[in-house]
Amino acid sequence: MKSSRMFWQIVDKIETLIDSGEFPPGSRLPPERKLAELFDVSRPTIREAIIALEVRRRVEVKTSSGVYVLQNPQIEESDIRVSAFELTQARALVEGEAAALAAVSITEAELKKLEATLIAMEKGIDAENADREFHFIISKATRNNAVLLAVERFWQLRDSQPDIINAYKNVCDGSNSDRSEEHRNIYLALSKRDSAEARAAMHLHFNRLINNLFEISEARALEEVRKKSNQTRDLYSLNHLVS
Repeated sequence: MKSSRMFWQIVDKIETLIDSGEFPPGSRLPPERKLAELFDVSRPTIREAIIALEVRRRVEVKTSSGVYVLQNPQIEESDIRVSAFELTQARALVEGEAAALAAVSITEAELKKLEATLIAMEKGIDAENADREFHFIISKATRNNAVLLAVERFWQLRDSQPDIINAYKNVCDGSNSDRSEEHRNIYLALSKRDSAEARAAMHLHFNRLINNLFEISEARALEEVRKKSNQTRDLYSLNHLVS
């Protein structure tokens, strides 16, 4: 059976063990090697399954610690709030690796599709959809359904939470030339089949985004401080006594 199908079977088996109490909330899953032996599959298949479980919010991966079962996977989406900063950081981590993976498996046909989205962005022709399609093409080119699922989920958050929509709109509206150049650099790295360069180019793209988000946030905070200061000054001003 193809690994792209196999890892979903492993997801189902691990979820069954979680639901049965074999892996209770808060517990740490066995190491990757033991899970591979338990289910008689390769370690890459286990990694794909863990990514899918993390996207489903059944587990949390803690660096240098392990994979932990979450307490309540049935939280309503309306109870979850993700900031633009959190989303951008997560996208950088996942999509940086997606670009590295795609560099070794992307086809000429997919590269042509990427180039078409670049042209659209550079000409300002439905640039938002072109941007979205660019990232989807790369995630599909990884040949990893868990990565594709994660990227699709990121875009759902980007397009559904008002705070994130406004934050990204302010960043993208004022930096179309930067965005086009960054996407072209990613494309060029992919066309050279250079994983390290593709990862670095994707990271640079998101680094610029998150820095712009900080600048906009700081500007808004300063404006709010000025507004409150002016209100206080008006309240306690003695100008009417000394004029």
